[in-house]
This record gives sequence, C-alpha cells and structure tokens, in this order.
Amino acid sequence: MSDMELRSLINKPFELLQQLEHRARAVLAGQTGDLKSDAEWVGVAFRLGAETFLLARDETREVMSVPSFMTRVPGARPWIRGLVNVRGQLLPVIDLRAFLGGSPTILAKSSRILVINSKEIPAGLLVDEVLGFRRFTAREFTPQPPPTILHCDHYLAGAFRRSGDVAPVFGLTELLESHEFLTGAA
Repeated sequence: MSDMELRSLINKPFELLQQLEHRARAVLAGQTGDLKSDAEWVGVAFRLGAETFLLARDETREVMSVPSFMTRVPGARPWIRGLVNVRGQLLPVIDLRAFLGGSPTILAKSSRILVINSKEIPAGLLVDEVLGFRRFTAREFTPQPPPTILHCDHYLAGAFRRSGDVAPVFGLTELLESHEFLTGAA
C-alpha cells in the first residue's frame, strides 16, 4: 500500500492502524526473518508490588477498573477482597499479592482487576497495575522462571527474556487447580 493509499484511510482509523501494523511487521520480517516461522505469544503484563508478571492473553477475559463498591464475604480468607457485580454476574475478587503471601494491595487509580477466562471458576485478580499487552516470539521463552520476591514459584510457567529483562509467566492453570486457591473459607 502506497503513502497515497494510506492517506485515503485518514477517516478510517482502525483500517489505518491495521495497515500501519502490517507495514511494521513486513519491515521487521525483512530484518529478522519470517515472522510466521516463529510463533508469537501475547500476554498481559501486570505489576504486583515491584515485580512485573505476564498472563497469557487468552487466559484473560477482560481488564477492568476496581469498582467503587465491593461486598465483603463473611468468613472468607483475607485475600478474598469481596464480590462485585459485573454486568449481572457476581465475581469474586482475589487480591493476588495477598494470596501469594505479600502485603494486601492498597487500592489506587492504577489498580485493576484481571478477569480470568474460566467458565468453571469465575474470578477477578486484583493487581497493582496493568502495563498492557506484550508480544514475544517462541525463541524468547525459557521454561526456567527467575526468582521472585513473592513466593509464587509453583504458579510460574516459565518466562520471556528480552534485552536483559526477564518477565515471569503466571500460570493460571496452576493457580486455579491449587487447593489453597479453591479453599477460600477462613
């Protein structure tokens, strides 16, 4: 697509962004080889305290702001922050940092709830901040996660390395199948 054709999309921002992304990928493919030959992994980067983690995009149904009202659940463990109504469905909110043994999350403007994509166990994970999507190639993956401040080694499913940075991948399956997570009564 020529520059003149791109200009014709000035009133169609979505199509313009698609074409710009297509051009960027084509340039990148010319520099580093064929992108299709190296599988792409997309995740949501989020922060718990000073640490950054990744959660697979397909394991995340949505990212939402923390509602102003959350109903406490009597007799629940402290890391269960409460229930929220999301479009008519009750959603338990889990303070992920507190669940992992850290201090409870202090709600701020940057706090978010990652709604997990699970039909069997609907839940939202309260995190300090969502940093957006991150894309990696299969070559950047390592099955060995880095050491973390939070005690979450058995919930990590590897890590992605890029330019000296290492981002551990939080394994949602490991979390949802853990006895501790499924036992929310105090």
